[in-house]
Amino acid sequence: MASIIRLIVGIPIAGIVTFLLFVLMDILISGGDFTPEEEGEDLRISISEEVEEVEARRRETQIDEVEEVIPPPPPPQIERERADQPNESMETVVGDLPEFEAPDLAGDQVSFDVSDRDAQPLVRIPPQYPPRAAERGLSGHCDMRFDVTPDGTPTNISAVNCTSSIFERTSVRAIERWRYEPKIQEGNAVWRRGVQTRIDYQLEEG
Repeated sequence: MASIIRLIVGIPIAGIVTFLLFVLMDILISGGDFTPEEEGEDLRISISEEVEEVEARRRETQIDEVEEVIPPPPPPQIERERADQPNESMETVVGDLPEFEAPDLAGDQVSFDVSDRDAQPLVRIPPQYPPRAAERGLSGHCDMRFDVTPDGTPTNISAVNCTSSIFERTSVRAIERWRYEPKIQEGNAVWRRGVQTRIDYQLEEG
């Protein structure tokens, strides 16, 4: 019942409000004078065919003065000294020529006896002074031992005693290039065992 009463009362009120709104809108539309703004000046855009030169702004860069750098002095030059020619302490035995009677050329046999001799050095090239030893100012020696083959070539080379291991390799390489006259025994070239020699390494003073 209450809802029916609200409906009966609300419909006339809604109609009155709607009518008032229409009246208000009509007054606003017809009563106000609207004057359009004056036409403005035509906007003209002019494009110039001439290309203007645009100067780029250059950034001035100032380079600080660089102090002159003095390079360090070069390292000292080290002379590579060559070792003195080694003196072999091996005794060389050369027998005297034997006395013999003049052969009888008319005979059936002619014999000559030639004495035996030990191996004798023919070529001994001194070793190159090791650069590391020269830089350190090291001097010394190497006692070497080797054999000589029947064709005069040193073999089985070994260092018996060296003041520094730096000298071992150069000493072995030097003896490898040496040449000997082979040992002669009963007229035949044979092995010479246990040849010993000392190679000295001395820096020249100066």
